[in-house]
Amino acid sequence: MKNKMVVKLISYFFITLLVFCLVISVLFITLFRKYIVDFYKADMLKQAEAMSDSLTEYMGQTGGWNRQGGLKGYMRILDELSNGNIWIVDENMDFLVSGRGMSGQITYSDLPSNAEILVQNAFKGEASFSEEFSGFLDEPTLTVGVPIMEGDIIKGALLLHTSISGMTGSVRQGISIMFLSTVLALMISVIIGIILSLSFTRPLKKMKNTALALARKDYSAKTGVVQNDEIGQLAYTIDELSIQLDAASKESERLAKMKQDFMTNISHELKTPVTVIRGSAEALVDKVVNDPVQIEQYHKQILNDSIMLQRLVEDLLELSRLQNMDFSMSKQRILINDIISDAVHSSSHIAKPKNININLFMEDFNVEMEGDYARLRQMFVIVLDNAVKFSNQGSKIEVMCSKNTIVIKDYGCGISRKDIPYIFERFYKMNNEANRTGTGLGLAIAKQIANRHNIEILVNSNEGIGTEFTFVFNK
Repeated sequence: MKNKMVVKLISYFFITLLVFCLVISVLFITLFRKYIVDFYKADMLKQAEAMSDSLTEYMGQTGGWNRQGGLKGYMRILDELSNGNIWIVDENMDFLVSGRGMSGQITYSDLPSNAEILVQNAFKGEASFSEEFSGFLDEPTLTVGVPIMEGDIIKGALLLHTSISGMTGSVRQGISIMFLSTVLALMISVIIGIILSLSFTRPLKKMKNTALALARKDYSAKTGVVQNDEIGQLAYTIDELSIQLDAASKESERLAKMKQDFMTNISHELKTPVTVIRGSAEALVDKVVNDPVQIEQYHKQILNDSIMLQRLVEDLLELSRLQNMDFSMSKQRILINDIISDAVHSSSHIAKPKNININLFMEDFNVEMEGDYARLRQMFVIVLDNAVKFSNQGSKIEVMCSKNTIVIKDYGCGISRKDIPYIFERFYKMNNEANRTGTGLGLAIAKQIANRHNIEILVNSNEGIGTEFTFVFNK
């Protein structure tokens, strides 16, 4: 079933509201009925006391009780004005007069069981109520008993019987209104509950669809939910996860491509010298070449390509070790001044055949750090070797040391702008005759050594003018 949560939320909301309405209804009916009864009692008591005062005044004017005289007629008038039934009885439950002329027809045995209690309370000066006369009068009736005074003497008890069918009708009408209001409130609440439930579950559905899209490796999927609450925070977390997964996917693709390129490059780099070595060896074994001079050339070719293979393998192993963070270096407190001087001295021998001068300048330079002397020397030698390789005959190379930087500048062919971002990648070689014998791993090794020593390498180059490698020693 779709939208199970919507159905659950609406059901919970409806059940809670229904219980609430039932409790409120019971309380309302109870309190409303009590209010109606109290209202009727207060009104009846007020009428009965007014009638009692009126009778007391009337008897004082007429000279006393006269059952056969004007009292009976006066009682009829009061009976009609009150819309009730008025009885006047004495302390012995003998009827003195009734507004509706029933006194002769009523005997003590016909009265309800607590009628005597009502009269006794009246002769004690207390007003009291009873509903026991309902069966006697053949309709729901509320009776109030009050004393009739003559001075300080209680002469009789006035019993006022009033039909409570109107009160019962009011209570029923109140219950009907309450029932209709409850049904209407439940209907409105269900509609509101549906709207609220849909608004609550809509972002959850979006997040579910986004999660499914991420599971299908669609990392561009976003929830599109912006809320300042817990749901909004969850949606934000899913969107952040989507961004990170997208970045990780692209990085994985990049690494896979690098791996593929690496395998392609290494296969090519290994295949070329191996092919040359095999071809030369086969020519010698098959005695295709007989001239001693050519045989000597073939031997040299095999030796040179073997050396190249050895260098390639050693560079690969070196780069692999440097990229492995578990590979430890022999770090100690060293002075960079000594290392760069040593590297320049060694590279000068490489530069001699091309008549290139390497000039070392040190100005306010005295950098001391924790590092591996041999690895740092190797880093500088790699860059200096490249500078010699790509410099013109009789050119010069400048090594300038100042504060926390070392700049190695040559005046060779330079590097094109499109090549600069890739020069530190493995097997990347410029299409240049001077770089024909290179493995394409030197600068990659230099970069790894720099990274392990927290050294930043910056490159600035212009084709036909020269190249600058700047080493920044971060403290």
